[in-house]
Amino acid sequence: MSGTARDAEAVSRFVETFAAQLVEAGMQRMAARVFAALLSSDEGAMSSAELAEQLRISPAGVSGAVRYLSQAHMVAREREPGSRRERYRVHGDQWYAALTNRDAVIRRWEGALREGVESLGPDTPAGRRMAETLAFFEFIEGELLTMMERWRVHREQLFGEPGEPGEHEPGEPGEF
Repeated sequence: MSGTARDAEAVSRFVETFAAQLVEAGMQRMAARVFAALLSSDEGAMSSAELAEQLRISPAGVSGAVRYLSQAHMVAREREPGSRRERYRVHGDQWYAALTNRDAVIRRWEGALREGVESLGPDTPAGRRMAETLAFFEFIEGELLTMMERWRVHREQLFGEPGEPGEHEPGEPGEF
């Protein structure tokens, strides 16, 4: 914890407001609240008990949310030294990981859409619609890779540190 006093009520308002924005974007409600709480903690890490207490939720609620966030590569589990207790941590590159994981989802969609074009026939109205959708996702995939490389360079310029190479490579499974 930092030496700066924090207004617990203001932090709670932020957590709930930001979580509501994440829910609007499609994230599960409990996962959004847990993520916002972790993001707003000074250490970027909390135990299940700390999360349950801060958010006034059950340990089962924390467990389900962490499972979702782990699958999306937005939090990591770590053991406290000398303890069996787990802590959950957000990293500075969690958004990078979430977007690169979305890239894997897009590639799976592209494969399904290619099959759809072949099955429906490229000259049918449905086949043409599938082909246009496929072209859109192929375009997005290329742009996403280029944008993420630009982000790595920009991040290093802003914060004087490279991203966490190898931690989250494009194409890892997971969803946001």
